[in-house]
Amino acid sequence: MELLSYPAGGFIIILLASCFLFAELLVKAKGLLALTGSGLFIYYFLHFLTDQASPWIFLLLVGGLLLIIIDGKLFTTGIIGVFGFILMILGCALPTPSLLYGMLVGIAFVIGSCGSLFFRKILPQRDYLDKLMLHDKLSSDKGYNSINSDYHELIGKEGKTMTPFHPIGTVKIDGKNYSAITDGVFLDKDVPVKVISVDGTRIFIDQLNAGE
Repeated sequence: MELLSYPAGGFIIILLASCFLFAELLVKAKGLLALTGSGLFIYYFLHFLTDQASPWIFLLLVGGLLLIIIDGKLFTTGIIGVFGFILMILGCALPTPSLLYGMLVGIAFVIGSCGSLFFRKILPQRDYLDKLMLHDKLSSDKGYNSINSDYHELIGKEGKTMTPFHPIGTVKIDGKNYSAITDGVFLDKDVPVKVISVDGTRIFIDQLNAGE
C-alpha cells in the first residue's frame, strides 16, 4: 500500500473508485464496475483506518451512497442525493494525514464522479440520472405541453434549442416549447436539433450535422 503514502496515489485511487462506482448507477454493467470501485475504496480505507481514523468514517461513504440510491429510487429530487454525495467526499477526505491530501482526494472524487458519465456512451443506460434531471421540469405556465401528452409523433422532427442544454433544456418544435434531454451532450442556445426517441414524457434530442 505504499502508493497511498503519497497524495498523488490517493488521488488516482479515489478518482478510479468513484468513477467506477457511480458508473454502475448510470449503466448496466452486471455489477462489474461496482465491484471494481468497491474494491478500490476498500483498498483505500484499509490503508487509513488502521491507525489514523476509526471505522465510523467508512460509514460516511456507505451512508452517503445509500442516500444517493434512495433519492434516485424514491424521491428523485436530487437534494438527498447531493447530501449523500457530500458525505461520501467527507468520508474519503477525513482519514487523510494532511489538508493537501484531503483536498486532492475530494477533487478526485468529484472528477471521477463526473467522469462516470462517459460510460453512458458505451454501455446500456439506466434511468437513474434522467429521473433526477427531469423531475418536475415540465409546466404549462412556461409554454410546455402537458406531461400526459403522447410525444411519439415528435420522433424525427427537427427544431431549435431555446436554452442551453446541460444536458436538459427547452427545445422549440413546430412552434411549441418542450422540455428535452440530450445523451449527456451539452448544447448552446439556437442549435438545430432532431428528436431521436421518446420514452413516456422524456424527449431525447441530438444535434443536427451541418450537412443535414
